[in-house]
Amino acid sequence: MSSQGLEVIDHTVQLTHEWINDLGERLDWTSRRDVLRLLRVTLCQIRDHLGHEEVAQFSAQMPLLVRGMFFEGWIPAHTPIRDRKADHFVAAVSAQLGDVLGWRGVEDVIAVFETLNARISAGEIADIKAGLPTLIRQMWPD
Repeated sequence: MSSQGLEVIDHTVQLTHEWINDLGERLDWTSRRDVLRLLRVTLCQIRDHLGHEEVAQFSAQMPLLVRGMFFEGWIPAHTPIRDRKADHFVAAVSAQLGDVLGWRGVEDVIAVFETLNARISAGEIADIKAGLPTLIRQMWPD
């Protein structure tokens, strides 16, 4: 039982920490704040390349707090982005990260993809990848 009687909030905080810890281990970064920033920015770049229905289905498998970050600032009328280049995807992540110590570019984006592979159902991952441009999808490990 939650000390505050709000189990749903306690549970989403716990799940969010699990996602952050999973990604943090893959990255070997010391700053959990930077890990969360990379997760959020990469999720938003994925979101902006997907159709609206797929965005909704993808978000349904996220912890509530992660889902909130995923939708924060989203303007559906501006998506999906038609840019199909993987290097532009990584550059957009980099530009939004700011000054993150240890940022390695593609390698770190792949770490986010691997975390999603571990946290989202295989069927949904297949749907997400199918909705992404080919060059971006090719970065996503099986």
